Amino acid sequence: MAGTHCGPHAPRRGRDAFGLGLRPPFYREAMRGAVPVGWLELVTENFMVDGGRALHVLDAVREHYEVALHGVSMNLGGTDPLDEGYLRRLEALVRRCEPVRVSDHLCWTRHGGHHLHDLLPLPHTREAVIHVAERISRVQDRLRRRILIENVSSYARFAGDEMPEAEFLREVCERADCLILLDVNNVVVNAHNHAFDPQLYLSALPAARIAQVHLAGHRASGPLRIDTHDRPVAGETWALYAQAVRRFGPVPTMIERDEEIPPLEELLSELDAARRIAAQARAA
Repeated sequence: MAGTHCGPHAPRRGRDAFGLGLRPPFYREAMRGAVPVGWLELVTENFMVDGGRALHVLDAVREHYEVALHGVSMNLGGTDPLDEGYLRRLEALVRRCEPVRVSDHLCWTRHGGHHLHDLLPLPHTREAVIHVAERISRVQDRLRRRILIENVSSYARFAGDEMPEAEFLREVCERADCLILLDVNNVVVNAHNHAFDPQLYLSALPAARIAQVHLAGHRASGPLRIDTHDRPVAGETWALYAQAVRRFGPVPTMIERDEEIPPLEELLSELDAARRIAAQARAA
């Protein structure tokens, strides 16, 4: 088990706990500091480059905002060796932008050297807990900081599952001594797809490890709900977010939109809704 990763690189909260995922349609505004948010989340892989416009955008944005890095291809759950080149580039990016948080997903994304370009769920077994936690610990030791692990959406379960999803997430994070990026929409999606109580899911998580929240939209597809990030946050997700605030407190929260991105004003309006719901939940 890794030791505690703390000190100057531990996640911290800015004056405004609400942020947005940085996306190309509003790069220009973000580079001028004209997006009224406390922080911005960057897709890690888009900025793991040696030069060019991506780093120009990063440096300009960093003059105005704290940033968080959110990866999609670390392959923490895979059986291929951790990618040394990826980790080397990630280290360089962390040094360059000094992010408040570094996160990736509790999933596998690669097998036999082939990138699968998806966030694939893991079997909820004790063997998988040990396997993933050991890889997370190695990354944390390399970066000299705790990282955040996000719960992913899924559309089928493994026959060999030995524990519920929330218990699996908790066991991994406690064994690795890492933190949790709670995607509230993914809880809503999975609760529907796999018929569990989303409030019981929240109650199973360790409050001290929840370090960030994602809010996003989803679509219905036959009997399933699909995590699409292409529409506004649904009412069920807002309701569960209120429950999360009551349980976990004022955790840094952002709107995540990756497709059919609306005008910036609409995203900011949705973020204002998150602020109102959080304030009401805290008051209650």
